Amino acid sequence: MKRSALSLSAAVGALMLTVGATSAMAQPTAAPAASTHRAAHVCAVPAAGSAGCNAMVVVDATGKPQVTATPSGYGPADIQSAYGLTGLSSGGRTVAIVDAYDDPTAEADLATYRSQFGLPACTTANGCFRKVNQSGGSSLPRTDAGWATEISLDLDMVSASCPDCKILLVEANSASFANLGAGVNYAATQGVSAISNSYGGSDSAQSSAYDHPGIAITASTGDNGYGIESPASFDSVIAVGGTSLTRASGTSRGWTEKAWSGAGSGCSTLNAKPSWQTSATQCSGKANADVSAVADPNTGVAVYDSTSYQGRKGWQVYGGTSASSPIIGSVYALSGNTSGYPASYTWAHTSGLNDVTTGTNGTCTPAVWCTSGTGWDGPTGLGTPNGTSAF
Repeated sequence: MKRSALSLSAAVGALMLTVGATSAMAQPTAAPAASTHRAAHVCAVPAAGSAGCNAMVVVDATGKPQVTATPSGYGPADIQSAYGLTGLSSGGRTVAIVDAYDDPTAEADLATYRSQFGLPACTTANGCFRKVNQSGGSSLPRTDAGWATEISLDLDMVSASCPDCKILLVEANSASFANLGAGVNYAATQGVSAISNSYGGSDSAQSSAYDHPGIAITASTGDNGYGIESPASFDSVIAVGGTSLTRASGTSRGWTEKAWSGAGSGCSTLNAKPSWQTSATQCSGKANADVSAVADPNTGVAVYDSTSYQGRKGWQVYGGTSASSPIIGSVYALSGNTSGYPASYTWAHTSGLNDVTTGTNGTCTPAVWCTSGTGWDGPTGLGTPNGTSAF
């Protein structure tokens, strides 16, 4: 991975951002006048054999997360409106979230988020929410505040995209691929429709832990621009890229998207090309991404976290392909169509997607691996959801 190993405070100057719309309860809202902010990674660069989370938080001039008394950033009504999900139901299907370490306030923070936006309660008591360790037990790993914010982002994005989905949170003992893979294997035994993995490390060879036909396994492509990451590069995984999402009142959709400059993409030299990926990728191996959703902190999403990362807790604005992975996993849960390798269905039904045709995440040859255009491209894949007909 290319992520800097600097702390959040030291990394504050790395990326200048303009934060988008504020969401009100149950209704999309107009975007306020733009203001300049910065954003930074919440997880350090991973060691060999480990992953880093792909979450980015908007920070203030001191390099600490910017906290507001009320939500700032896109909320559930915005996400559902942008991707044609308003009014859809999963019938109670389950989305699994696999992350490293423990978020001790995960359930309480989820309750705050859902209450703020008028979503039905999702608790352990009502059977909607369950938190376990990587083998399904109740002895949880140590707390890591950075990964805890990742967990809050993931849980909130499932809630925003699929309010009636149940959520299984699996907390791996560490960020090693061995432990994260164990968490994925456990989740796959629990009758889930999708498993979202909002993390990545250097490109590596296929792992059987991420190969479970009949389940939509999604993974973030990364937040450092052009470059390949695993597990998104595994041929059994749905690689999820990222976009900048903005309101466009003059269009029939009401939204417009372009490739986010931070979205990962590229061609794996270690993993085989899935049979459903076409020659459009110009890649002999697995090409990232397959599909995408909002990931730019500049047009970020509202998240509630109270584990006090960098001494801050409350409503914050997040981005990164950590946001797009659980959104796409939730869309597959809404569709219920996850037989075989679900990516193959999406590649065969591209008319159900919003094609993202502008934006770039770097310089590369061939250009399609890093520059958006008509049809497939690296940063955004085949496009973003327009309802569930492509999923």
